[in-house]
Amino acid sequence: MRAAVLGSPVAHSLSPVLHRAAYAALGLPHTYDAIDVPEVELIDFVNGLDANWLGLSLTMPLKEVAFKLSSVCDELAIQTGAINTLVFGDELRGYNTDVLGIVDAVREAGHETIATATIFGSGATARSALVALHRLGAKQISVVARNESALTRMLTMGTELNVTLKAQTLSETTWLESDLVINTTPVGALDEIAQQVFRPKGLLLDVVYDPWPTQLAACWSVTGGQIISGLSMLLHQAGHQVNLMTGEVAPLAKMRDALNSELLTRGLSAI
Repeated sequence: MRAAVLGSPVAHSLSPVLHRAAYAALGLPHTYDAIDVPEVELIDFVNGLDANWLGLSLTMPLKEVAFKLSSVCDELAIQTGAINTLVFGDELRGYNTDVLGIVDAVREAGHETIATATIFGSGATARSALVALHRLGAKQISVVARNESALTRMLTMGTELNVTLKAQTLSETTWLESDLVINTTPVGALDEIAQQVFRPKGLLLDVVYDPWPTQLAACWSVTGGQIISGLSMLLHQAGHQVNLMTGEVAPLAKMRDALNSELLTRGLSAI
C-alpha cells in the first residue's frame, strides 16, 4: 500500500522519514513519498489515485481545499477549517492531527494545562493552535496578526470554543507573561522582536524548525525560557496519522530516532 505527503513545495519534508520509520518498526510493507502538488491540482490528483493508497498527509497550501474532497471530516478538522490528513476507505475521510500534535508536544514538555497564551499568526496552523489551547484548558488567549479577515475568523472560533480571545498588537499584548507562546509565522517574521525577550515566564512553541533554533527560540532559551521545537509537534501529529492510516499504535520512539538521525545529516539540532 502507498501513502505520501502532498504540498508545494514539499521536497524537503521530514514526513517520509517519520512514516517510513513507523512502517519499518511495525513490519508493514507500505511506501511513503513526498509529492509536489499545487493547490489547483489537488482534486484531480486525488481523484486519479487507485485502491492501493492508504492515505495522504497534507501541508501548505492544501489544508483548506481538501474539504472539497472529503465526504466525512473529524471534529478537529471542522473546528479548525484545516485538513492535514486524508484516509482512504469506503469513503474519503479528512482529519486534523495538528491539534493533537500540539497538545502532545506541550504535555511531553511537562505542561498538562495552560491558563494564558499568545498566538502569533492567523493561518491554518494558528487555528489549530487555538483549538489545541482550548483542549489544554486555556481561557485567555491573545492573537497577534495582520490579516484582518483571518483574525475575524479566529475571533469567531474563540466565541464558539468559549475562550476569551483578543486580537492585539504587539505593543498591547503581554506575550512575555503568557504561560505559552505559539509562533506560527514564517521564518524570520519575529526576528526583530526576539531581541525583546528577557526571562520569559512561560513556554515557547515555535512551529518553524528549519533553521533551528530560530532567532526567537535562541533568545528565549538563552534568557532562561523553556522551548519546544516544531519538530516535536511534527513527530506527534505524524504519530496520529500513522494510527489513522494503518490502525496501529505509532512507534514514536523509533520515529523519533529516525528523525534525529536525519536531522543530524542535515546539520540541524536533534529533539
